[in-house]
Amino acid sequence: MAKLDNRYTLIRYVIDAPIVGIGYLLSAKATLSQELPDNSVSDILLTGLALLVWYLAASFSRLYTDRRSNKYSEEIIFIIYTLIIYTIFLSSVFFFLRNYVRFNAGFFGFFLGFLFVFLSLTKYIVRKYLHAAIYKGQLFDNLLIVGATPAAMEFYETINKYYYYGYKCIGFVDNQQKKMNGCPYFGNTQSLATILKSQKVDEVIIALPNHENAQIQDCIEVCDYLKVKARILPDMQQYSTSAIQVNNIGQLSVMNIRALPLDKLENKILKQSFDILFALLFFILIGSWLMPLIALAIKLSSKGPIIFKQERWGLNNEKIICYKFRTMVAESEDIGPNGEFNQATKNDPRITRFGNFLRKSNLDELPQFWNVLLGNMSTVGPRPHPTPLNIQVMHTVDNYMLRHIVKPGITGWAQVNGCRGETREPGSMQRRVNFDLYYIHRWTFWLDCQIILQTIINIFRGDQNAY
Repeated sequence: MAKLDNRYTLIRYVIDAPIVGIGYLLSAKATLSQELPDNSVSDILLTGLALLVWYLAASFSRLYTDRRSNKYSEEIIFIIYTLIIYTIFLSSVFFFLRNYVRFNAGFFGFFLGFLFVFLSLTKYIVRKYLHAAIYKGQLFDNLLIVGATPAAMEFYETINKYYYYGYKCIGFVDNQQKKMNGCPYFGNTQSLATILKSQKVDEVIIALPNHENAQIQDCIEVCDYLKVKARILPDMQQYSTSAIQVNNIGQLSVMNIRALPLDKLENKILKQSFDILFALLFFILIGSWLMPLIALAIKLSSKGPIIFKQERWGLNNEKIICYKFRTMVAESEDIGPNGEFNQATKNDPRITRFGNFLRKSNLDELPQFWNVLLGNMSTVGPRPHPTPLNIQVMHTVDNYMLRHIVKPGITGWAQVNGCRGETREPGSMQRRVNFDLYYIHRWTFWLDCQIILQTIINIFRGDQNAY
């Protein structure tokens, strides 16, 4: 497996070289034919320089980090991030070469456009090649789990569900339990050394309870002695959505739970500025023609108002009026006969035919860009829930109210990870809240960009949970 994994890593590095080289030569010949020295030696030297700067920029952006378990939209965001760094580095280098060759804006526009298109395409192809190899069992890491804790069970279910993570659990060991969701039982923890000698194990996941320090240390020593990689899966569910850092003070490890990224003034200004700019660009470029067409279709297809207004909770639990295109018949009731909030269901008779299309494509949310300009919503953030639903679940879902410590968003991390539709099933709302808290604790500008890109992809691809 290691050889195949190394081959995959090498491919990801090497495949970019001809793209950057060809892109540079084509861009130079197309835009700088009168300014470049006409000889092959200078072409080779400048192309080599462009390649060197590319891999330098990629090392800064961590472009080649293995993201097999992440969404493709994240790879695109990292390509864009790398191109920005590359532009800065390359323009700086060319500045020092200005006495020998001149590079204009047309060159950079052509070159960066070429790189974005072909890098995105090749990384998608390599990604699919990798997933196909994993699916065929050619690129798995064989894992052994030590301990049958709830965290271990969740880990086992996760790697089985998402095969493209590239992990295969061959079994588990535990001193008490002999069953764990169908995972093969290999014996107690004292047999770990024997198992590692007789089985092909690439990595050991130590998921023992936190209080069993001595046993955890014994397992680590066994893995070190037999040169098998070991990772600890700690029982820290209460911190699972927080941004945790582990620092050393002397010989002691200290877990640092950082302050929220959006507590910082510079991050607030960046997010607010981006929200306003993005909303204005939307209304100018798209909303000015698309929203009137949607409004006309709603008016012609069903009776009632075009815009649906609903009270929801925003930042610090303040009530806001959220705007949406109406997707249900006008006489629909929010509260059901049992007094609970009447959530939309699959094949809900209240949803109009055109409204069904709007909901599946997320186009019903477009009027919320007006909420963004009003300042009570953000482009990206936890989705605001109607007041009756908040009251219904606020005391039954852990940390539910913490999702209101930032502005709600038109789209969010939970939504692009499939948490849409009904939340009647046990744990469905908790899972949504956990995604929201993950976003709040790990916010970055690039994460917002990734969520927006994934939302756009979902508009064209459709979402099976949107109804």
